[in-house]
Amino acid sequence: MTLARDERAALVDTMRSVGPDAPTMCDGWTVKDLAAHLVVRERRPDTGPGIMIKQFAGHTESVRAAAATEPWDDLLAKLADGPPIYSPFRLIDRWANLAEMFVHHEDVLRGGVDPGGPWQPRPLSAEMQDALAGPAKGMGKLTLKDSPAEITLRTADGADLVTAGRGDAVVVTGTPGELVLFAFGRAPVDVAVEGDERAVAAVKNAPRGL
Repeated sequence: MTLARDERAALVDTMRSVGPDAPTMCDGWTVKDLAAHLVVRERRPDTGPGIMIKQFAGHTESVRAAAATEPWDDLLAKLADGPPIYSPFRLIDRWANLAEMFVHHEDVLRGGVDPGGPWQPRPLSAEMQDALAGPAKGMGKLTLKDSPAEITLRTADGADLVTAGRGDAVVVTGTPGELVLFAFGRAPVDVAVEGDERAVAAVKNAPRGL
């Protein structure tokens, strides 16, 4: 087993426990919608371009929507099995899917959380936090490059993972897991955002993610 496989199994367990109609942090998607996205991502390579390229997004969404009509137990079984033998994700699962499974697991866990109310992120092992530092760095480079401030993602122990964007300096501090979620544009997220007041407000209001 790898951390990616462990997180996949935990995600499937959580999805099963909350049910297909529970909300997620992905706007407009239920848990079943999210499960369909993950299954299609690994089993329909032709939908990959639509995740990043707007012109192909319609095809990707139509395939995902069709998958979301499959029986719930069948979708969960496919997700639990992981990438099929023909999938490009099969050989790179441990690297390509760790952050994917983690972020979408949190999408489910935090789907019903009131951002203004009390909540606590789930505890992660030191090994998992260390493994998520790389994705936080890589995703931060991609999603924060057009930020309205120069953002540094910093771990709670003072390690700077990445600096991206232009303008006044803003430091976002948290665990690697929370920094990954911040870079993906998720909320709520347990980070401290520090810097000039206007720059901090601009960062909090700016879109992030893919």
